[in-house]
Amino acid sequence: MATRKEIDGSAGVPQFYGKELRYQREKAGMTLEKFSETSFYGISLLSEIERGNRSMPLPLAQHADQVFGTDGYFARGCDDVQKAKRGAHAPSFAPVVEAETRARTISHWSNALFPGLLQTRPYAHAVIRSTHPLEAPESVEAKIIARLERAQLFDNPKKPEYWAVLDESLVRHPIIPPEEMAEQLEHIAALVRRRRIVTQILPWNGPTRPFAEMPLFFMDFDDEPPLLYTEGPYHGQTIDDPSLMMQYRKAYDRLRAAALPPEVSLDLIEKAAEEYRNGQHRS
Repeated sequence: MATRKEIDGSAGVPQFYGKELRYQREKAGMTLEKFSETSFYGISLLSEIERGNRSMPLPLAQHADQVFGTDGYFARGCDDVQKAKRGAHAPSFAPVVEAETRARTISHWSNALFPGLLQTRPYAHAVIRSTHPLEAPESVEAKIIARLERAQLFDNPKKPEYWAVLDESLVRHPIIPPEEMAEQLEHIAALVRRRRIVTQILPWNGPTRPFAEMPLFFMDFDDEPPLLYTEGPYHGQTIDDPSLMMQYRKAYDRLRAAALPPEVSLDLIEKAAEEYRNGQHRS
């Protein structure tokens, strides 16, 4: 049985509805185990929802309304919870942000941009400005802050294990000024040196180009099925179908096998950073 923990309903919208869900469940004399049996959601997931750490899926909200006779209360609150959990992130990416905090391992192939978890403020600003050129400054700042806050994952010395395969073009073709590019590469190198991430560089003329056309973001969990996210400039998609996951994992494994070894990749990153610092870089 999950350890009971008091919930502060004033902490946010997800906590408010999570606390109310627990109240209604206990009012009905129902344990988490019993509610899990009737709802077909796992006990750990239900506990996380009650604590406000996870969003409440609409089917679960509708089921809770039916079981507890709350007349659509939880279903109506679902949208508010989703918006609160999403914050400044795109709707398609919000489930990824929520899930990566629980991930045991994260495996990333990035073909066009440094991954958001690895971006510095100047790099994030350049990316967001290029994709949303008419965005209000305060909205851009909110997106930057939300992106940088995700990197707090690396404050945990053990979890997640993060492995990124990066296209060589990300190092060779900067989208920010040389000094800022040096800072970006040094930031990645520092994470590698701290043993918080592993990176590999895929050479520009690598033999795996057919598999390199879209980014791939895999997450594995202790007690949940794996999840894949991929995207284009203005859309994203989460995939959990086992057969598709298998195909995409094969593609990722081929990319990783064709990439430079981690030690060689780190040397390349640090050498490029030094060249940017000294004004010696050439694309």
